[in-house]
Amino acid sequence: MILAFTILLVVTSAIMILLVLLHKGRGGGLSDMFGGGVSSSLGGSSIAERNLDRFTVGVGVIWFACIVALGLLKAYQGN
Repeated sequence: MILAFTILLVVTSAIMILLVLLHKGRGGGLSDMFGGGVSSSLGGSSIAERNLDRFTVGVGVIWFACIVALGLLKAYQGN
């Protein structure tokens, strides 16, 4: 059981890294420092950006649940 949650945690961690890197830079941060502020903003977020946000939040919830489950399993494994 611990092995399954560990594998799921590694997979969701890699997916989270990719999803965060796919997001557009909002400006005012590190993205401006490396040239991300050069692109013009065309207004509100697109449907693809909103779907990416939803997918990122969903994977983040799974990632957080894996961490909590691993913590609980390791805490009660000694008993």
